[in-house]
Amino acid sequence: MDILTTYGSILVMFAAAVGFLMAWGIGANDVANAMGTSVGSKALTIKQAIIVAMIFEFAGAYLAGGEVTSTIRKGIIDASFYIDQPELLVFGMTAALLAAGLWLVIASYFGWPVSTTHSIVGAIVGFSAVGVGADSVAWSKVTGIVGSWIITPLISGIIAYMIFMSSQKLIFNTKDPIDNAKRYVPFYMFLAGFLLSLVTITKGLKHVGLHFTTTEAFILATIIGIAVAVVGKVFINRIKIDPRADKKMHFANVEKIFAVLMIVTACAMAFAHGSNDVANAIGPLAAVVSIVGNNGEIAAKATLAWWILPLGGFGIVLGLAIFGKRVMATIGTGITHLTPSRGFAAELAAAATVVIASGTGLPISTTQTLVGAVLGVGMARGIAALNLSVVRNIVISWVVTLPVGAGLSIIFFYMMKAVFS
Repeated sequence: MDILTTYGSILVMFAAAVGFLMAWGIGANDVANAMGTSVGSKALTIKQAIIVAMIFEFAGAYLAGGEVTSTIRKGIIDASFYIDQPELLVFGMTAALLAAGLWLVIASYFGWPVSTTHSIVGAIVGFSAVGVGADSVAWSKVTGIVGSWIITPLISGIIAYMIFMSSQKLIFNTKDPIDNAKRYVPFYMFLAGFLLSLVTITKGLKHVGLHFTTTEAFILATIIGIAVAVVGKVFINRIKIDPRADKKMHFANVEKIFAVLMIVTACAMAFAHGSNDVANAIGPLAAVVSIVGNNGEIAAKATLAWWILPLGGFGIVLGLAIFGKRVMATIGTGITHLTPSRGFAAELAAAATVVIASGTGLPISTTQTLVGAVLGVGMARGIAALNLSVVRNIVISWVVTLPVGAGLSIIFFYMMKAVFS
């Protein structure tokens, strides 16, 4: 307890610095892969993608990032083990942020899209299991996360494959792709509006204090979906195309329609991502600030200090601007060649998977969801359309994320213990 009284402000300042590093890593890695499909399909330039992501990620993080955040991230460790020695939880959470942040910076440098959620979870499990005792970890939660490595990409890959094949069958492989695009694209727009507003309502708005029942959320999402489809139909009908133009020109114009859709999905995904994943950086930081502020008392919920959300938001934006293009390149062009229609299929499938996961309580990684969706789109064109060496590197980086996060976190935990004790 004396440690917290003596070094309280130093510990908070250090935790804020590593929390900022973690947010920086989220921006460089997670946000970049959310934008990668838009850049890879040429719907947005890298500069435009960074500007769009900055606005919507920061809005999501700041407006919907959580008035109150759970002290212990996702209930992975049992706080009762720390009641007699709260300083260990402060050291551990700080070490976890430093470990996860460092790993994200390394992964982003190499252009590997890894999961920020899994990085912080691995780090928290590491310090708690070794520093305090294996019983302090809820291992069933960890098993669920490992299981999601296979399930999440598989679900999003299958959905992306189905969306892509339906657009081929209904629009591209027909005699009149433009007419069919005008007929069917509003349905895709409805689906995009519905799913993305559902993601935002279920994942984002609860943090602002707006709570909707499942029925209300579905009704609201349906209304938004219809509105998006109607507006989209008006714009598509205004497109004038020379009927004598060759089919290649028709395809190019259809892709332009999908490019508009891609920009809408990119904005919505960035907002939903900012509201959800900023917690990976600010959750452990809020825990440290709360414990130090309450003289060692571990609260079930930690009220956020006013400066924590902006710190997370700025960190995300800076990480994306400085380092984001490396991971964008991997997702957008490294795995398979993307066009706006393929990118849209991947983005929509990722959104659908997030909705399914939220409803079923499946632990989810936005990174793995999106990579799985891009793989699904690539598979629709045959295995030769995939760059297998890139896919192999991504899978290896996923597998090592938990142990690397855990290992680094244990080292930093003992270093902090030695320094402050």
